[in-house]
Amino acid sequence: MPELPVPPPATTATLPTAGLIRRLLAMVYDTLLLLGVAFAYGVIIWLLRKLAGANLQTAPGGISGSLVLLGLWLTLAGYYVLCWSKRGQTLGMKSWRLIVEDERGRHPSTAQCWLRCLLAPISAAVAGLGYIWCWFDKRHGCWHDRWTNTRVLVLPKEKPKRLKSEV
Repeated sequence: MPELPVPPPATTATLPTAGLIRRLLAMVYDTLLLLGVAFAYGVIIWLLRKLAGANLQTAPGGISGSLVLLGLWLTLAGYYVLCWSKRGQTLGMKSWRLIVEDERGRHPSTAQCWLRCLLAPISAAVAGLGYIWCWFDKRHGCWHDRWTNTRVLVLPKEKPKRLKSEV
C-alpha cells in the first residue's frame, strides 16, 4: 500500500492569533513564576542592605527606593525579554501554546521585547482597554502588539510521542 504524503508543518502565517482569555491565562502562569523571582530579588536586596548596615525596619527611601524599584522592574522585564527574544515564548505562553513573533515571523528583537515590556502595562492600566482592543482589531492584536509590530499566535497541538515499548 503506498504511503500518503505527510503535509508540511504549519507556518506561522497560517496560525490563529491568540485570544484575550488564553493570553490572560498565560500571564497568570507567568505571574506565579515571577512571584518567586520577585521574592528572591527581595531577599538579595535585604541581604545587601543588612551588609551595608541599613535600618531594616524601614523601607529604602529616596534614590535608594527608586533604584530598588527600577531593579525589580528590570529583573521582571528581563525575564520576558530573555524568553521572547530567545524562544518567542515564556513558560506560561509555552503551557498555553502561545508564541510571540514579529511581522516577518521571527522572534522579536531585543528592542521590540523591551518596548513590549514598557507598553503592555499601559494596555492594562487604562482599565484593560489595550487588551480588550484585541476583540475589535481586525488582526486581533492588543495595543502593545500593534505599537511594537509583533503578534501573539496559538501554536498547533503536538502529537503525543509514542514510547518504544508501545511500538
